[in-house]
Amino acid sequence: MIFAIGLLIVFGTLAFRIAPKEKEEDAHVHGAGQIGLLAAIALFGVDYFTSYFYATGEMMSALHPYGLQQYGYIAVSFIALANIVFGALYMYSLGVFNEGGGSYTASMRYLTPALSLVVAVVLIQDYIFTIVVSSLSGVDQLLSITDSYGIHWFWHFAIGAILASVTWYLTIRGRGESSRIVFTLLGVFLLMTVTMAIGLFLAKNSGVAAAPYTESIKSASLSQAIYHMLTASMKGLVALSGLEAMSNGIQFVIDDDAEIVKWGKQRFPKLMGLWNFYSGKSGIGRFVQTSFLFYGGVTTLFLTYFAIHFNVFDGTLGRSLVGNLAYIGFAQFGSGGKLLYWAYQILAVALLAAASMTAFQDLQATAWRDVAIGEVPEVVVYRNKQGTFTRSVTAGFIIAVIIQFLVRGQTSAAVPYYGVGVFMPIMVMGFAIRKHILKTHTGKSRTWGAFGAGLAGVLSAIVFVGQIVGKWSEGGWVVLITFSLLILAANALLLSPIGHRDPESIHRIVREKARVQGSMASIVEWQSLKMQEYRYSLYNRIADFMNVFGVRKLPRFDRPVAAGEFEDALHADNPEAPSFLDSYLPKPKPKVGGAPKETINNHNSIS
Repeated sequence: MIFAIGLLIVFGTLAFRIAPKEKEEDAHVHGAGQIGLLAAIALFGVDYFTSYFYATGEMMSALHPYGLQQYGYIAVSFIALANIVFGALYMYSLGVFNEGGGSYTASMRYLTPALSLVVAVVLIQDYIFTIVVSSLSGVDQLLSITDSYGIHWFWHFAIGAILASVTWYLTIRGRGESSRIVFTLLGVFLLMTVTMAIGLFLAKNSGVAAAPYTESIKSASLSQAIYHMLTASMKGLVALSGLEAMSNGIQFVIDDDAEIVKWGKQRFPKLMGLWNFYSGKSGIGRFVQTSFLFYGGVTTLFLTYFAIHFNVFDGTLGRSLVGNLAYIGFAQFGSGGKLLYWAYQILAVALLAAASMTAFQDLQATAWRDVAIGEVPEVVVYRNKQGTFTRSVTAGFIIAVIIQFLVRGQTSAAVPYYGVGVFMPIMVMGFAIRKHILKTHTGKSRTWGAFGAGLAGVLSAIVFVGQIVGKWSEGGWVVLITFSLLILAANALLLSPIGHRDPESIHRIVREKARVQGSMASIVEWQSLKMQEYRYSLYNRIADFMNVFGVRKLPRFDRPVAAGEFEDALHADNPEAPSFLDSYLPKPKPKVGGAPKETINNHNSIS
């Protein structure tokens, strides 16, 4: 017992000392708390890292009822391949779209505003279901402590709502404080997981018996087995939303080299190409996404191997899959093993709740953009002194709690809705990057780059369809309906008076209410004008269609201001240049007596 207590103290101390602390000078850059490498790993990686607690369990739940768990390695191989392909795509994309927005910005620039609108809606759905799934998965781990995994659904819902409320509160308090807490938890998680792995190998070598089969095995034909394998692969891929999270939230990352990059440039200048790849805020985002290349495959393989060996899955002995393995692994450390097991499960609860912070961060990054383009009412845009968009965070929290109630606190019931929305944005990013490479590259780099990006787009399209088909019996068909309804609702809102934006309102939302400046602000202003062009075109098409049936009373919109070229609006050569919307804004009328006179002071004119 003393050994276990000492181990926990050492792990906690080490993690806390390494955890990032926000600098005062970075707290309000452009009105937002800017974060460095360690904080970015915590806030934008926690959703992906905590997939460890539920992705493998969901994958194996599609196989073991049919006695197919030994084929889980096939699903693991596909998951590992997808992680590498999609991770590489997003690492490259950060160099192109390094002002935030992810696939939303990519689709607006290289594809169509209509597709960008769909991405905007899907991302909102994805982030809200991230909160739902993460919180409810935390409940599963908590109830595993007392072997109460199968308790009445209301307790799953009630505890999940409490966990979501805690992360909502931490997010409201600001990014700097929440990142330090989350990083500390992740550090302890890493050290304890290594300890658990040692215990599992010891248990295997000492001959600890596998859990007995307590349920009858269902029969499955070859075609059914293939279908279940597809389902397992799709369930194991749900955590790839972390890629879009980092790409979308790059706007909150400080534009400076990480300390390891500064050290590398001084000590190993021959590797300057590598250090340049990881330089600036894009480099910080790439550090976070580098772990995505291998983490999913390695952790899924690790858990799958021991789940098969000890015959434990979600629900076995009243615990989750990870809960069962943690119980076995930590039991090898004597009397203190029970304490380590409890600590690990409580840590899992805290981390899964904290994974909601990733979603809350990206809800902020997405919501103010959606307001600017006319998809969300302007009242949603409000930032507190810490730089947090509190209203979008609160709205997301409320909707998430309602969904937790509707799915009756069951994680597996929410996963289909969560997973489907992940891969549509990845697909869009793949095809947008392909067009970018075709436009800007030549020679072999153009050929192979376009092929790679196109491959990622096609693979994500296959996974997107596979998510619906593979989860058809668990609500995939409902997801297809809700997905279609969301797209129709998004276009209806854009066509309504809520969707109208002129240069003055766009400038007010972006520069004054959202308090965003520089290239990021210019990008969103350009996107907003492009969406108004799409709104104008869509409305006229509907009016022409209705005219065929004799309906001629629909009023016509005035033609909106032309957005122009993306490069012209961005001011890439001069990020501090004033907004290109300035020429469309009303100028203040001169006061009576004419314009004020100029005064000269130290050879500088001040008007």
